[in-house]
Amino acid sequence: MTQTAAVELVDIWKRFPGVVANAGAHLRIDRGTVHAVLGENGAGKSTLMNVLSGVYRPDEGEVRLDGVLHRFHTPADALTAGIGMVHQEFRLVPSFTVAENVVLGAAERILRRQDVEARVDELARRFGLATEPDRPVWQLSMGERQRVEILKALWRDARILILDEPTAVLTPNEANELGGVLRHMADDGRSVIFISHKLHEVTGFCDVATVLRGGETVAASLPVAGTDAATLAGLMVGSTSLAGERPPARAPGEVRLAVSGLCALGDRGLPAVHDINLEVRSGEIVGIAGVAGNGQRELVQVLAGLRSATDGTVDLGGKDVTTDPPRRRFGSGLCYIPEDRLGVGLAPRLSVVENAVLRSYAQHRRGPFLLEASMTAHCQDLVDRFGVRTGPLGDPVAGLSGGNLQRLLVGRELGSGPGVVVAAQPTRGLDVQGVKAIQDLLVAERDTGTAVLLISEDLDELLTLSDRLLVMHQGRILAEFDPRNSERSIIGEAMAGHLPEEGAA
Repeated sequence: MTQTAAVELVDIWKRFPGVVANAGAHLRIDRGTVHAVLGENGAGKSTLMNVLSGVYRPDEGEVRLDGVLHRFHTPADALTAGIGMVHQEFRLVPSFTVAENVVLGAAERILRRQDVEARVDELARRFGLATEPDRPVWQLSMGERQRVEILKALWRDARILILDEPTAVLTPNEANELGGVLRHMADDGRSVIFISHKLHEVTGFCDVATVLRGGETVAASLPVAGTDAATLAGLMVGSTSLAGERPPARAPGEVRLAVSGLCALGDRGLPAVHDINLEVRSGEIVGIAGVAGNGQRELVQVLAGLRSATDGTVDLGGKDVTTDPPRRRFGSGLCYIPEDRLGVGLAPRLSVVENAVLRSYAQHRRGPFLLEASMTAHCQDLVDRFGVRTGPLGDPVAGLSGGNLQRLLVGRELGSGPGVVVAAQPTRGLDVQGVKAIQDLLVAERDTGTAVLLISEDLDELLTLSDRLLVMHQGRILAEFDPRNSERSIIGEAMAGHLPEEGAA
């Protein structure tokens, strides 16, 4: 007798102006399984999950839970039915604490703050999601905010848990720990939907996989044990030649970015960056690895002029810019790709065109008037060159998927002809082809003589791209490695604060 599916999406269609996001997509999720949903950027994965979680209503098709037809009008309806979703773009109240965000909308009675914080702390420890329940969310790094999103779903004891790129801001060890959490939930009879572009995680964490392409289901419920990563990549993008190869080493040139004795405070007024010394030369990529929350965010903000240094200097192209505001640094050749694409990199209420010319609007004006045709042509060129999938260019940029937002941001920044690139999580949330495209762009920038500082929590990415690799721990540069001659396990130990003699900087 065939078991009734925990989730069944049948012939789902969802259309937006100029875009068909889902075209008859279908998906079956069994109880007690970790089910991967794969597809390149714009394949319709997030839209399909938004239909399941009540964010969108399908134009056509059915949503069934345990064989029963459901019509969700709001996300609250889906939550009531036992569906929890951890979105790729965080949905938190910055001024609230971790505990307040976790229980927001879920508490049926007045709760004592101490009780809530204790229960949230217990839940976090149970699932290995270290956090501080009494800390305001605005003070958290992106990785820490991701943990809060996961805690929100776990607090509601969702029977069906949707994770959209949950490991994008996790270290390899943290990702492996999350894999154990997913397995525990599946063994407990829950159904986990795992959306990821990291095929090694899919083959390591998941039982089955469904692949979407162009809004359609091209492969349904493939047993992962009998399917290799190359086959999955081929189904996703029609090509299996996407594996990352280490770009050839280049002889670096003159120092373009020099940081000496740099110190800075965090959001809570406590030291976050301690005596940082580093150099990035033209024609090299220097990677910075580290567990989220170890000073990377504060360091990047100081380099971009968004946070003041309490000591030390920042030298850009031979010029001391330590006290210069961001605009002056950008004029000196700095390109900044922030990790928070919507909060810092793009203006969500402005159009795609307006966001595309934020760096270059002065080139598209005559006197006090902006030249709309010139702006649109520039935007269209950027969209075409960087593969941004979008509807009308006059629509708000907030309507783009996470991957397309990142493509637009990276394209705009690299198009400015920088001398120094500071890139924080530049491939976060992108599909397989998108990751390779952005990585190729960074390598191309390096090969033209640009100095690239790459901050990422994806160790595979850092090992693939970096000419030199630095490890940050508790606000300090703890070690330097040659990615070509270093063991992954030793780098991981350094990220955890254990410094081997051979890895010392």
